[in-house]
Amino acid sequence: MSLPSIVAARRFDPAAHVPFFIGDERVGWIRRGDVALLARWPDVFDTDASSVRLSRSFDTVDARSAALGAVIGMLAADGRIPGWRDETYAIRNDFDAAPLAFIERAASRFFGTMTYAVHLNGIVEYDDRAPQLWIARRSDTKATDPGMLDNVVAGGIGWGTGIEATLAKECWEEAGMTPDLAARAVRGGTFHVLQTLPEGTQAEQIFVFDVTLPADFAPRNQDGEVGEHRLARIDEVARWIEEGALTVDASLATLDCLLRRRWIDEDACEGIASIYTAPAL
Repeated sequence: MSLPSIVAARRFDPAAHVPFFIGDERVGWIRRGDVALLARWPDVFDTDASSVRLSRSFDTVDARSAALGAVIGMLAADGRIPGWRDETYAIRNDFDAAPLAFIERAASRFFGTMTYAVHLNGIVEYDDRAPQLWIARRSDTKATDPGMLDNVVAGGIGWGTGIEATLAKECWEEAGMTPDLAARAVRGGTFHVLQTLPEGTQAEQIFVFDVTLPADFAPRNQDGEVGEHRLARIDEVARWIEEGALTVDASLATLDCLLRRRWIDEDACEGIASIYTAPAL
C-alpha cells in the first residue's frame, strides 16, 4: 500500500482540468470551473471547452507578464487567488529554460504552472546512538499547510535566485543556519509533484538536500514562518509520514533521505519511482 504522500503527489485528474497554453507550449492546468472566470477577459485569453490560451497578441515576456498581472490582480481582489506573497515566479517548464512570463507566486496554483522548491533534511549523527532528524512545525499563520510538520528548511525558488542560493537564504530565515553550515548541504534526489489542491494545481519540482548538523546546533527561526523545531528519532519521523502529519512535500523529501541512507526499506515506498529521480552518482 502506498504512503499517503506518494498517493497525494499523483492525485490529479486531467479530465477535471484544461491545459493552459502560451504559444504552442502547455505551461499549466486550469480547473474547468475556473475557465468561465478567465472568459471575462477575451482580449487576454482564448478559451473553449478544451483549453485556455494566452492571446498570441502578447508576443513578448513583458507583454505577457503585464496582461497576466492585470488579471491576477483582479482575481485576487475577488478572493479567487488567496495568500498573496509579493514574490515573482517565472513560467517555465524546465528550471533552466527561458521564462515565457512572470507571475505573482500565489497565482501559480490557480494556473497550474510549474514551480520549484528546495527541501533540506537536517541530520544529527551520534557515536553512541542512532541518528536523528530535525523537524519543523509550520506556523499556524502560513498560507499553505499551517501547523503541519515540515523539513527543517524548505522554500520556493523565486525568479532570479538559484537553487543553492535559495537554500542558503532559507537556511538562515527558517533555521538560523550560517552560510558556512548551509554550504555543507549535499544534493539528494528530485521529486515531481502534480496534485490537486483547494487553491488549484501544484505542479512542482522539489530539489532535496541533506546536511549533517553539529550535535550542539539548535535551529532558530528568523522569519516567523516556523512555529517550533523538534529533534526526532527515525522511527518517529517514519510514523509521522505514515500518519500524514508531515506535508506532502516534506514527506517526500524525508523519504528520499531515509531511502538513500537505507534507514527505510524501499518496499515500504510503493509507487515512489513514478515521481522520483535519484541523485546522479
